[in-house]
Amino acid sequence: MSDIPHWPGRAFPLGATFDGEGTNFALFSEVASLVELCLFDERGQEHRLALDEVDAFSWHGYVPHVGPGQRYGYRVHGPNEPEQGVRCNPSKLLLDPYARAIEGEVRWNAACYGYELSDPSSVNEADSAPHVFRSVVQHPHFDWGGDRRPDTPLHETVIYEAHVKGLTKCHPDVPEDVRGTYAGIGHPAVIEHLRSLGVTAIELMPVHQFVHDQRLVEMGLRNYWGYNTIGFFAPHNEYAATRDRLDQVNEFKWMVRTLHEAGIEVILDVVYNHTAEGNQLGPTLCFKGIDNRAYYRVVADAPQYYYDTTGTGNSLNVRHPHTLQLIMDSLRYWITEMHVDGFRFDLAATLAREFHEVDRLSTFFDLIQQDPVVNRVKLIAEPWDIGEGGYQVGNFPALWSEWNGRYRDTVRDFWRGEPSTVGELASRLTGSSDLYQNDTRRPFASINFVTAHDGFTLRDLVSYNDKHNEANGENNADGESHNRSWNSGAEGDTEDPVILKRRAQQQRNLLATLFLSQGVPMLLMGDELGRTQRGNNNGYCQDNELSWVDWSTIDGPLLDYTRWLISFRRHHTAFRRRRWFQGRAIRGVPDIVWFKPDGKAMTDQDWGSRHARWLGVFVNGAAIPGHDERGQPVVDDSFLLLFNGLWRTVYWHVPGEFGGPWSLVLDTDRLQPESEPQPLSGRIMTRARSFVVMQAHAPATGPAGAER
Repeated sequence: MSDIPHWPGRAFPLGATFDGEGTNFALFSEVASLVELCLFDERGQEHRLALDEVDAFSWHGYVPHVGPGQRYGYRVHGPNEPEQGVRCNPSKLLLDPYARAIEGEVRWNAACYGYELSDPSSVNEADSAPHVFRSVVQHPHFDWGGDRRPDTPLHETVIYEAHVKGLTKCHPDVPEDVRGTYAGIGHPAVIEHLRSLGVTAIELMPVHQFVHDQRLVEMGLRNYWGYNTIGFFAPHNEYAATRDRLDQVNEFKWMVRTLHEAGIEVILDVVYNHTAEGNQLGPTLCFKGIDNRAYYRVVADAPQYYYDTTGTGNSLNVRHPHTLQLIMDSLRYWITEMHVDGFRFDLAATLAREFHEVDRLSTFFDLIQQDPVVNRVKLIAEPWDIGEGGYQVGNFPALWSEWNGRYRDTVRDFWRGEPSTVGELASRLTGSSDLYQNDTRRPFASINFVTAHDGFTLRDLVSYNDKHNEANGENNADGESHNRSWNSGAEGDTEDPVILKRRAQQQRNLLATLFLSQGVPMLLMGDELGRTQRGNNNGYCQDNELSWVDWSTIDGPLLDYTRWLISFRRHHTAFRRRRWFQGRAIRGVPDIVWFKPDGKAMTDQDWGSRHARWLGVFVNGAAIPGHDERGQPVVDDSFLLLFNGLWRTVYWHVPGEFGGPWSLVLDTDRLQPESEPQPLSGRIMTRARSFVVMQAHAPATGPAGAER
């Protein structure tokens, strides 16, 4: 034991808290018989202090003259009885679950495991300290300079899903020393790209400190996506431009402040459903050695095993109050201290599991509902996990939005020509009221996407029928096999001009559908540039040029087209309504009408047909319910949307009761939208696999005489 003086300190808050004169350390464990605080000096020498004080299972002590930059960890003494679900082992240096910063990485060694690798029933007493992370004491001060959250309403939100490293690693205008970092995201060249696109929020793939799996490292690969969290309070240290122990947190804060100055919100993809410690054969890095049964769900009648609904080996035990506290404390920290604007919860159905079943009114969601900090930011669920009953699209509470997997599947199927119903397409285009309306949610509960990090990029979606994941080292067995993709006539690269034209048009079809649907559109990083992963639909381990955005091969016409679509959506409230369509007369003509190419209304038989590949939609801009922020009626132009998913040209008759005159503003058969709206009359032609948008200008005054 060290002779470093230390005082009793306080049981709360948990973690390391610097007060200007010293640091209070507090660690929760119900099973510990002794907790040692391990302080490391500049030479790496370890000094151990026994934390003799314990209150409410919080082991605590105050160390004067210890401050920011101090590296530390814990050793927890107690029972090692895996058959009872208890795995204390003081030979393992453990991370602080509340560490605000983490230094280093796991250098894989047999000492990282709590058992001898040749005998899972044994106890491994080798010291893991030389091979694992260090927690780092942080100074909480940062000059936010009057930072103000953009607070963009959900119905006006456009999300850009991105990877910190992948977005900036190859950007030629970003200095080489900050590429692939938080500072790179905040660089003016990247900010300008996001602003020119018109996105309002960047959704960052996991930035909580994560671990590169030993299996991947031994294969020469890395956990690129980062869904392998070990520190729920610490920004991942490899994404910092400098490796100084104090700068990674401030660099993240600087990035957020810079994005806010540009009017762009920051949403974090968070992984509270599992950790990097795996199952009973996984390493002992943190939670497993502190209080295994409290932090992880174990099998009730065989607690040496983990109850796993995530496919990663373990699931966090959200039934335990201290695990719930950890999650809620982490969320509040990222909101109050790091100023983020929302969260996307990976495999959120796991968080809803009180026992085996998914319960959307579980304790976790009750806490979110009543928390005055967390319930004010954007909350997005990935509404599924791999457990029984894990597909929960449409079943999350009223505060939540959801990744809408049914939107993705329906839109892909329509444009690739698969038998499906236009009734399903109509539901997805109008915000998926069949999923969200019954629990008082609005169209913006649906996060619409055609592509995401998990799966094909947009370019690959129209270029490959099959996945090509050989580079992942699993004989192409990993990743989704049913991608709802179509290679447009050839698998992968081709120089056939007919196929290339078809692929470009299919990308335009998919993007136009996405941005002209009700709900919140989400664009995958690089899709606007024509990014390819060469058919790999599971790039989780590809931390290389395969996954990084290649800024040297930009598809200029596609980028211009995407910018136009987002701008067009921003300027027309008809495509970002706050309320559901009623399908009845509002201020005269119905707010929405569905029709066939002959101009007649859709029948029940038409809606149920699995072979109808066309759909006409009249959107009445004079029938938008509600008022704007100044209390004025919301009035927009009216639009006709003509979807032709057939392999041949279709001619349309536009009913006179829809008004007019009509002008063509978008035809995906053409490389770019119209520079000026083109007047149209008579029959309207839509070429094979095309999407046409027509516009009729609203009168100068609103329905009640209010000026527009």
